[in-house]
Amino acid sequence: MRDEGEHRDDSEAVDLGASRCRDAEGVTLDRALLDLQQLTERLRHDCPWDREQTARTIVPHTVEEAYEVADAVFAGDPAKLLDELGDLLFQVYFLALLLEEEGKGDLEAVARSVHEKLVRRHPHVFGDAEAKTAGRVRENWERIKRDQEGREGVFHDIPEALPALLYARKAQRRAAAVGFDYPDATGALADLDDELVELKADVDDEARRAEELGDVLFAAVNAARKLGVDPELELRQATGRFVARVEEAERLAGSDGHEWAKLGLAEQDRYFDLAKEMQ
Repeated sequence: MRDEGEHRDDSEAVDLGASRCRDAEGVTLDRALLDLQQLTERLRHDCPWDREQTARTIVPHTVEEAYEVADAVFAGDPAKLLDELGDLLFQVYFLALLLEEEGKGDLEAVARSVHEKLVRRHPHVFGDAEAKTAGRVRENWERIKRDQEGREGVFHDIPEALPALLYARKAQRRAAAVGFDYPDATGALADLDDELVELKADVDDEARRAEELGDVLFAAVNAARKLGVDPELELRQATGRFVARVEEAERLAGSDGHEWAKLGLAEQDRYFDLAKEMQ
């Protein structure tokens, strides 16, 4: 690792006072991060389960931890978020250690790489470029990726393993970066209406309805993007609301002496509407 006394240029400058700020117990940030690195190394060496892991076996846990971070954010639970961020940070440490074992990088290389990338992609902060809106910042990012990072093609480096909604949104953003986009949400919403009409027209055509439904979902993601809404997170929120309402409807029916699951649809729907009103 670089000696602390080594010269740093302006683009690399960091508020070392802040980075070494002490917590209530007097532990510095750099000490805490180093302790976690040493713990990760010991687990890899001494724990039979950790010794057996590869990047392929660990990454499903990484994805799971990322979703748990999102859940903590939307639950508005700072204590849970603190805990889940720690779990996700450990995933980064562990995967970096696997790279180090293969001689293909280490945690320091990971940190320096992302530092350099963030400086490069923020010329409006660290250089002379101007970007007064979030939209202009994103345009600059895409230009830098093409011009400075050698990424070719409109849809360069889109991970196909992304969840479908995020995959669709990322593809749409790449197309928008080269001008292939509706000027505002009105066009995207009109397109969604058109796709719904086509789905309804082909609902009895088994060969066509799945494709048309896919087009509806894609158009819905595009409308969400133009409205500034994250489709993945909002669908998770909507699902959570649905689950809470069904559970409340079940409780309300039970308080009236009914088993909700055995009621007819009309009665189930009545209790569901009551549950919605109570939220």
